[in-house]
Amino acid sequence: MTTAQGRGPRNLARIALLCALAALVVLAFTGLHGLLVLLAEALALVLVAVGGWWALSHRGVARWAGAVLAVAGPLGALALAVVAEVLLPVTLALFLWLAALALARSALAAARPPRPMPEREAPAPRRPVLIMNPKSGGGKVGRFHLVRRAEELGARVILLDTSVPQDVGELARRAVAEGADLLGVAGGDGTQALVAAVAAEAGLPFLVVSAGTRNHFAMDLGLDRDDPSTCLDALRDGVELHVDLGLVGDRPFVNTVSFGAYAEIVQSPQYRDAKTATALDTLPDLLLGANGPHLSAEAGDHRLDNPQALLVSNNPYAAPDAISMGRRPRLDRGVLGVLAVRVDGAAQAAELALRGARATGLTVASARRVTVRADAPRIAVAVDGEALMLPTPVVCTLATRSLRVRVPRHRPGADPARQDRSRALEWRTVVRLAFPAGRTTTRPRA
Repeated sequence: MTTAQGRGPRNLARIALLCALAALVVLAFTGLHGLLVLLAEALALVLVAVGGWWALSHRGVARWAGAVLAVAGPLGALALAVVAEVLLPVTLALFLWLAALALARSALAAARPPRPMPEREAPAPRRPVLIMNPKSGGGKVGRFHLVRRAEELGARVILLDTSVPQDVGELARRAVAEGADLLGVAGGDGTQALVAAVAAEAGLPFLVVSAGTRNHFAMDLGLDRDDPSTCLDALRDGVELHVDLGLVGDRPFVNTVSFGAYAEIVQSPQYRDAKTATALDTLPDLLLGANGPHLSAEAGDHRLDNPQALLVSNNPYAAPDAISMGRRPRLDRGVLGVLAVRVDGAAQAAELALRGARATGLTVASARRVTVRADAPRIAVAVDGEALMLPTPVVCTLATRSLRVRVPRHRPGADPARQDRSRALEWRTVVRLAFPAGRTTTRPRA
């Protein structure tokens, strides 16, 4: 990076430090009252975590008491700020601190730009076949006229009949036998994975149409999840990304494989129609160990004993935590992401809220192979949100860069710096960037 190029990130870093300092100055002017409010806010965070733990891990009166505690903490901190007449300066300090965080991340992303996934030129398909689920995403296929749009671009559309069970993988294999030179799916991530595996096996490009409910895979590819019709632009003007395809046993996945609490919850027949009620009814026994098998896992050098929740992802997420996974900056690194949670009580819940990824109850790792064992012959597994029962041990691996994904040349979320801003922030690095001590170059990050 040249000196001129380095000035932008350096100036952003200096402004970020200035905002952080201003936040401290504003708090200092509030005196003892401001300090008390700040401590009350930290206590409120602890109360939210403790109350949330009690609400999730107990039933009856204990659950209601936990819910009241979780709500009372923030309300009490707000009331104290109003009574102490420091609500305005504390709010200003919070705003300045959030601005400092945003600017610091922008500075680091500009100074150490992550390398995007390589794009490869490839000729447009001549006989593309797209499989579409009309009910996926609440009816996005019909709402965005995806069938008509795809056919106008020369694709053959297979519209699923959701009233009867259909083997999506078999439909894809039949399309390949009939001469398809591209396979695509408008549907959820579970359906995407099944057809992606057929495309990878046949060596054909794969097209993702973000017509599902969440479509994390589409998001990490940079596709527009608000308007799935834009994904079809790849049929006319597209490039290819060679990405990894996850395998749990012999079943493919594009996003995540979950073990433990979530996997057990989604097994319930009532889950689809009453997600919250089913989770609240099931969680106490799962979290306190009354139900569910004893799990253990090996992920590289990490040995995990009896995690309450274990998530294995197709490539690591940037700065993951137990609540928000964020995004995967790349899908071609050839490693699995691993997130394991073990909370044995209210104290550990509070530690998790305060320390985040540094908490003892949270393990974040990466590995090329993850093996999950249990004291049961079969365990519940959620593969891209789909509920399965698999024989133990369960082995997760990656087929490295085996999937050719055809995407539009211009994608709204393709900026790797934008995807990477959820990465963990270290202020020491920001200070070194702002005041480089004679260094005028910054080494790009791999």
